[in-house]
Amino acid sequence: MSDIQHSIKIAARKSGLTAHVIRVWERRYHAVSPDRTDTNRRRYSDAEIERLTLLRAATHAGHSIGTVAKLPVAKLRELAAEAAPVARTAEKPRGVAPPQAVELALAAIEKLNSTELEAVLGQAAVAFGQHGLLERVIAPLAQRIGELWRDGTITAAHEHFASAVIRNYLLQTSKAYAANGAAPVLVVGTPAGQLHELGAVMVAAAANDLGWRVIYLGTSLPAVEIAGAAIQNKARAVAMSIVFPDDDPNLAQELQSLRKHLPPEIKLLTGGRAAESYAAILEKLGAVRVKDLSALYLLLEQMRVPA
Repeated sequence: MSDIQHSIKIAARKSGLTAHVIRVWERRYHAVSPDRTDTNRRRYSDAEIERLTLLRAATHAGHSIGTVAKLPVAKLRELAAEAAPVARTAEKPRGVAPPQAVELALAAIEKLNSTELEAVLGQAAVAFGQHGLLERVIAPLAQRIGELWRDGTITAAHEHFASAVIRNYLLQTSKAYAANGAAPVLVVGTPAGQLHELGAVMVAAAANDLGWRVIYLGTSLPAVEIAGAAIQNKARAVAMSIVFPDDDPNLAQELQSLRKHLPPEIKLLTGGRAAESYAAILEKLGAVRVKDLSALYLLLEQMRVPA
């Protein structure tokens, strides 16, 4: 390795990371320790850029940055070599297994390439069917996106981009499964303050897949408006996705208001990675907590026939 030092802009370009991610990994995980100029600008050696490149490969192979940040370079090279076969499948995306489809989707998200991401989703739908696409590809993809966002590996822009593309894809393709007027109605959205919608979109697509008529409301709606939509459409249930944040002081009041304004015969379904943080209030309200997509499919099948 040479002794040449590079700016963070060059380090980002060579490693394939963004400057934002490099700063986060340095500050939060001490992944690298660049020198500083007299004006406090970061300067990265070739060895540090190699380390960042290897860390990027490791995280894209499914490893958390928190678990690999301090590993020696030799071990990072091993992890990168193990990930290489997955990376090569990007050239031939047809026929990939679900984990590879997730990695291809993540690569498209990192590049903010909507055409590529839609192609991966379409190929996965053909390979695994609508149900398989949701449960075997999009659900684990959503989990990975959340982890990478919290780690600082991707930015909020990447998370919002992914949600928008997946939302549009699922809502468009789910139209083929739209139910007739006699089908039970499910109102889907997120409570006020909950801005992440990918979980809600997956619920809507799953319900459509099972023949429900879905009223999709989007994100962050006041309780009274959600209840109004449910009453107007004679909904059998309301499904709320709770993803982030997990410490919203106003959410308990929103959920209480929603349950208060809903007629008792309309069930309140809740799920999402932050739902556990509100377990006490959800139990008090009698909300049905749904652990994952498999549990959701089973519940919706059971609920199609009134008690």
